[in-house]
Amino acid sequence: MPLVSLIINNYNYEAFVSEAIDSALAQTFDEIEVIVVDDGSTDGSWAVIEGYGDRIIAIAQTNGKQGKAFNTGFARSQGEIIIFLDADDYLYPNAVEKIVEQWNDDLSKVHYRLEVVDKEGKSSGFSYPQGGKKLAEGPVWERLLDVATYPGVPTSGNALSRRTLEALTPIPEDFKTMADDYLSVLVPFYGPVKAIEQPLAAYRVHGNNQWAISTMNSARLHRFIAHDMARCELLRQRAPGFGHEVAKNLELRFFGRMWFRLASLKLDPAAHPVPSDRSLPLAYHGIRALWHTREFNSKRKLILSAWFCWVGIFPKPIAKPAIVWFLTPGSRPKIIGRTLKKIRAVVG
Repeated sequence: MPLVSLIINNYNYEAFVSEAIDSALAQTFDEIEVIVVDDGSTDGSWAVIEGYGDRIIAIAQTNGKQGKAFNTGFARSQGEIIIFLDADDYLYPNAVEKIVEQWNDDLSKVHYRLEVVDKEGKSSGFSYPQGGKKLAEGPVWERLLDVATYPGVPTSGNALSRRTLEALTPIPEDFKTMADDYLSVLVPFYGPVKAIEQPLAAYRVHGNNQWAISTMNSARLHRFIAHDMARCELLRQRAPGFGHEVAKNLELRFFGRMWFRLASLKLDPAAHPVPSDRSLPLAYHGIRALWHTREFNSKRKLILSAWFCWVGIFPKPIAKPAIVWFLTPGSRPKIIGRTLKKIRAVVG
């Protein structure tokens, strides 16, 4: 039986960190160690963490962001399998057991679905990846070279091999706020990826998450875009070291990237992170990338193509409702939600 290290990184999540720790300690698989790294919290988090005594390994450090917390926790760990658990998320009791059942030493990681819950832990009725999309599996690096992304999940949905992390750590200072992106991009180059199409943990959306879009905010879109550009650049720099080259027009090859950039440009053109972007070319490249993907059938591609045309052509007052309702489903009027459900039922 492999030892599994559960490394909880916490910053000012006093309200949630105990649930994360409890979920780690409650695993049905016995060969675990629980490490909690507090990244310079200014709330009462440390008192909560200390209260667990010798049931966990507690580490307090000055604030150094996510990358430093990952490095600190991994350096202290001994497990063959590593799970970085965000302190506002929590594992289901059988998570580690299910991961170990699927594990083999050739894998770079196992990732699994995350059930989306609200602040109180109530299910939102869906899981990541959304829309029933299956997690990437196998030689995921091939897709990365083509479009710089793949269907995956945030930090808490990944179990990583120690061998791979030893090759990639310490995480560079340049990625201290992007440690999740750094690992997501580079880990698949060290071996196949295994997917578990079952939620093994909960991803909590509470308004302060870095990535969850619960309300439309152009600043958050800008952060998505900036991180995505950094991911593309990281691939360009590191892929040759693995004997590969990325696609020349990498940034234009994924439709999801195009709709975030188009939405950002329409909502706040003055602050948009890519000054050279223009609405109609973004819409064109989005549609082109969409029709090259195998993720959707033709009818759904037509609907998404219509979205690109609508947002690309019309001015902000007309385009904004389409952007908001598309990217933040919770903000849709009920009649819009019901209509979209009927359309999805028809197009499949």
